Amino acid sequence: MELLANSKRPLKLEDVIGQQHLVGKDKVIYNLVKNRKIFSMILYGKPGIGKTSIANAIVNELNINYRFLNATVNNKNDFDVVIEEAKMYGEMVLIIDEIHRMNKDKQDLLLPHIESGLIILIGLTTSNPYHKINPAIRSRCHIFELHELSKEDIILGLEKISKDLKNIKINDKCLEIIASSSSGDFRNAINILELAYNSSKNHEITEEFLKDLNIKPIFFHDKNEDGHYDVISALQKSIRGSDPDAALHYLARLVVAEDLDIILRRLIVIAYEDIGLANPAIGPKIIAACDAAERLGWPEARIPLGDIVIEMALSPKSNSGHIALDEAINDINKGNTGNVPDNIKTSSPTYIYPHNYKNDWVEQNYMPKELIGKKYYHKKNNRYEDNLEKLYKEMKGEK
Repeated sequence: MELLANSKRPLKLEDVIGQQHLVGKDKVIYNLVKNRKIFSMILYGKPGIGKTSIANAIVNELNINYRFLNATVNNKNDFDVVIEEAKMYGEMVLIIDEIHRMNKDKQDLLLPHIESGLIILIGLTTSNPYHKINPAIRSRCHIFELHELSKEDIILGLEKISKDLKNIKINDKCLEIIASSSSGDFRNAINILELAYNSSKNHEITEEFLKDLNIKPIFFHDKNEDGHYDVISALQKSIRGSDPDAALHYLARLVVAEDLDIILRRLIVIAYEDIGLANPAIGPKIIAACDAAERLGWPEARIPLGDIVIEMALSPKSNSGHIALDEAINDINKGNTGNVPDNIKTSSPTYIYPHNYKNDWVEQNYMPKELIGKKYYHKKNNRYEDNLEKLYKEMKGEK
């Protein structure tokens, strides 16, 4: 039995939910179809926001020969068959789902035919094509990003589908509950509606019945996809921005995804990238919290993680350390090196041993002569770095 989400796929661009920046009147894909001209393209965005629907509407409106393949499911022979069909018809639209997973053999097979125009490719992916798709394929395609669907978009789509369901009884509040539970995934929203329609008495969907279904929001947490990395990035930026509540929200999403390894690695990075010299004690604390989380495992791992994320968000911040090193690395990459001064070369007879002097400091040059006076480290205004500067001046005998 065909799923409702598949049977209700749009046959025209005007029936696509959302994505008006692409399919709205006088927008790029709208005009391509109107002018009956299509080019190879890649559609990317989160699951359930219309990639397959747009591709389906394009080929239906143009009434053009097409085939639909999946980069992981279909083998090389399936691609060979499509190419032979294309030669018979003169051209063929090939829609490839999960195109970011297409291996090199399939890419090499398709490339010359995309180049010649025999194959018009419509690639579908949840991954950022600039990161995950072979440059040779990418350079031959126009890339279009789909936007996330709003709750209002999904409610509108559910209203349209509901009208075609025989004897359904559902109110606006129930449509809103389903839309809110779908986390922006229209396909998931349709699946919830279909389940509720077929499992409710006399097709009457009530708020109480939806509560009994125990529907919960889904999260885009495929560990190989961009959405997952968006959450990780949001965690770091929330800690960097000293917002403990936002940091806990994104930590919770990663906890629900049970991705302990990426949480631990990212927290250690944040300790040195964003907090750094403003609070050097945070590094060992994070290592201890990470060690505790690993020893405990889920679900108890969340306890030390919650504590340390709150402390990190509330901690003073400084990026002066890694910025200083990055500036030095940039100098090296530009060829600004110079020779090691003679007085600090191995077994140099002119080296002055600082520990023989007061405060373990003595005036001598350490920098290559070409870089004398170069400053990489620039202090941030926080208590710890202020104290380091004070101690440094005292060591040198300055006031």
